Amino acid sequence: MSLLARPFPAALTAVALAAASCAFATAAHADQFVEAADGAAIDCVLARGALTRIALVNDGFANVSKMASGYPYNDFEVTYEPVRGDIYVSVPLQYASAKVSFFATSSAGHVYKFACKVDGEEASQLFVTNPALARPDAAEWEGQAPTRDEAAIRLIEAMASDAVLPGFRARAELSRPRRSDSLEVQQVAEYEGAELTGQASTLRNLGPEPIELSSEREAPAGALAFAFGRDTLAPGETTRAFLVFAKGGLE
Repeated sequence: MSLLARPFPAALTAVALAAASCAFATAAHADQFVEAADGAAIDCVLARGALTRIALVNDGFANVSKMASGYPYNDFEVTYEPVRGDIYVSVPLQYASAKVSFFATSSAGHVYKFACKVDGEEASQLFVTNPALARPDAAEWEGQAPTRDEAAIRLIEAMASDAVLPGFRARAELSRPRRSDSLEVQQVAEYEGAELTGQASTLRNLGPEPIELSSEREAPAGALAFAFGRDTLAPGETTRAFLVFAKGGLE
């Protein structure tokens, strides 16, 4: 197992990550962002009396299948735009149902079921991402290191500098703080790649005495790399810890 024990640069705190999550949620009120795998059902909101654009990130639509109601005045339309591969959904004001559903197939061969509420009066956009499309980029990034252990160390260095990694799914993970003696631990972020998963946590010394992190704390079983931001944590001080393990979880 690789073990790093040297200081890392300051990075996002749990508070900053929480603020970033709130900002993302606010922005998504107008433009919706959904992550979905092949065959997944996608919940969304479609505008009534206006167009809703649906786009696949790093992919495009190839075919859309829907049932006709048999009543032109009480039906919705799905229009395919071949240049970008987007679709536009038009729901008329007189449409009786509060929901719309249809199937769509992407150019990459993924099938999605859209089950959407009809609400709002302004044109809107929905962006759909599929993690499977990003895996080749993540695998290429991981493969640039000679060994898996060295790739794990490289991932820790990237997390410590808040790097944006190609193909990795990075998200804030504000878990409930856990306490072990006088040390409080809270996971704040997770990076998920093709074969590696990295987690960043904040550590806080709640006790009256310094804590020797490097000598007293061992890496969890199955970890490929484990690092603290500093060796010693003074009373009241906070630092970050980084953990990398193979995709699938720790032992």
